[in-house]
Amino acid sequence: MKKNYAQQELEYDGYCFSRGEALLTCMYIVFLVCFLAVLFYRSIFAVLFLSPVGYRIWKKEKHKKIQKRKKELGLQFKDCIQSVSANLRAGYSVENAFRESYSEISLLYGKDSYMATELTRMTQGLANNISLECLLLSLGERSGVTDIREFGQIFSIAKRNGGSMTDILMRTSKVIGKKMEIDKEIQVLISAKQMEQRIMNIVPFVIILYISITSPGFFDVLYHNLMGVTVMTICLAVYFAAYELSSKIVDIRVD
Repeated sequence: MKKNYAQQELEYDGYCFSRGEALLTCMYIVFLVCFLAVLFYRSIFAVLFLSPVGYRIWKKEKHKKIQKRKKELGLQFKDCIQSVSANLRAGYSVENAFRESYSEISLLYGKDSYMATELTRMTQGLANNISLECLLLSLGERSGVTDIREFGQIFSIAKRNGGSMTDILMRTSKVIGKKMEIDKEIQVLISAKQMEQRIMNIVPFVIILYISITSPGFFDVLYHNLMGVTVMTICLAVYFAAYELSSKIVDIRVD
């Protein structure tokens, strides 16, 4: 039974695209790689040379999905802790407080939500004589979310040393809530910069397309010869380096 329960655990640091997501992502990658091949080399055979770009886009899209899932889990976990804290004040034991919080979380986010699923697994684990501390520590490690991991560690220490669970849960909920408020404020402050970054990412392509349309033949010297291919490759490499750097600059998160 314990083995079956462990097999159901979800690893949040990985992500498997659904068929629809995989199809849309592949279509996007094929279009973008073909666009770059034609724009920078005017040769469809350049797609083979640019295939690592497609792989990088695939990894980046997967990373976005992982970060989005972790953010949703963190928000749901905060509400779960608030529910558990309320249940403790109502007189439930810690284990039963987590069990009872399932109804509220499933009502707020749905039965298929991440936290509702985790609460179901916790209930199954408790039924299989797995301690709540182990279940929370496991969730913290699997989730990769700092708040959940630290909560599991603090909870484990407090449970062994007889700390006040109600106070710990209330403080944890406040800290997580404060972090989320700060994160939202940061996102609002840098939203204009993020928009500028997206626009600047498009500008080089717009310039090349504009000149190619208004001045046919202007870039002919850069195509189908060794020097031109070298120059365009260097320009493309500089663009990707600038793109990666700008993405890291505007990617600010509160851990």
